[in-house]
Amino acid sequence: QVAEGDKEDVDRAVKAARAAFQLGSPWRRMDASERGRLLNRLADLIERDRTYLAALETLDNGKPYIMAYLTDLNMVLKCLRYYAGWADKYHGKTIPIDGDFFSYTRHEPVGVCGQIIPWNFPLLMQAWKLGPALATGNVVVMKVAEQTPLTGLYVANLIKEAGFPPGVVNIVPGFGPTAGAAIASHEDVDKVAFTGSTEVGHQIQIAAGSSNLKKVTLELGGKSPNIIMSDADMDWAVEQAHLALFFNQGQCCCAGSRVFVQEDIYTEFVERSVTRAKSRVVGNPFDGKTEHGPQVDETQFKKILGYIKSGKEEGAKLLCGGGAAADRGYFIQPTVFGGVQDSMTIAKEEIFGPVMQILKFKTIEEVVGRANNSKYGLAAA
Repeated sequence: QVAEGDKEDVDRAVKAARAAFQLGSPWRRMDASERGRLLNRLADLIERDRTYLAALETLDNGKPYIMAYLTDLNMVLKCLRYYAGWADKYHGKTIPIDGDFFSYTRHEPVGVCGQIIPWNFPLLMQAWKLGPALATGNVVVMKVAEQTPLTGLYVANLIKEAGFPPGVVNIVPGFGPTAGAAIASHEDVDKVAFTGSTEVGHQIQIAAGSSNLKKVTLELGGKSPNIIMSDADMDWAVEQAHLALFFNQGQCCCAGSRVFVQEDIYTEFVERSVTRAKSRVVGNPFDGKTEHGPQVDETQFKKILGYIKSGKEEGAKLLCGGGAAADRGYFIQPTVFGGVQDSMTIAKEEIFGPVMQILKFKTIEEVVGRANNSKYGLAAA
């Protein structure tokens, strides 16, 4: 079990972060190259414990172990080492001006950064948030997702082992409406960075504006189009469209879920995409042959099945999948819909699951307009 952090825990974390950010503190006195060294040290420790962290990520999230080990951990290490290299390279400018004046700019850290990360790539989202904030001298209060707190908490131990001063990084496990809301509305948090749903993003923006007008960075939902032209390499197009949607059980905010296919290759593409989806290996995420593990939890499992039901009711043609893939667990069959219309719910809303929608188009001018017709910010990621 994991302890549940609440508003009081967030407040203690913010106070610890603020103390670590005070002028004269070890963190503020540390030169930029030393911050880079600490980030590199953290990357080294994560690499040392890579096998354990990949297993923990799979237990937490359900993604195949081989994917966690080879993909997620690789990207975590690259991210931390990239920002470690940037730590002493955020230079200001000297600006030539007339008269007896000297004009220059310099970059200063924002201060206490509240960070709220999602459950679909827990380790990677943590690295994406921590890397740039720490490289530039900020301090962090991070809420890990309630569905997947284990790897984030383990990394907290590695942060301490790496030698970061006390209070620089504070990890709070908890729920969005309590711990997450407390970060977004806290008067002594200088910036909040959130990755998650568009609905919660609206709440974060409101909380930030109604408190201390803190800076906000939001990375929210998407309904990314994947456009397949008639002259595409069919083998490559089918496989890449498959991976663009079904990777990580479809739980990617930039998943290419709307697959637009030019009409003269539509039938062949659909047939081959269905064949590929049926061949996708669903099963134990610790089995090296498995491509597709369970969804993260029961809530997500039921939500995805609800969208599949909606697709069938609104007239889309279910070509494969469409239900649970096992009697136990939150496994969903790789699902493909054909005959999808832009007005259908499954073509407009983010499903965040293994449900591919294939739509037909005639001209490039037509499909560009349809592809851009989305309420989400991540439109063609």
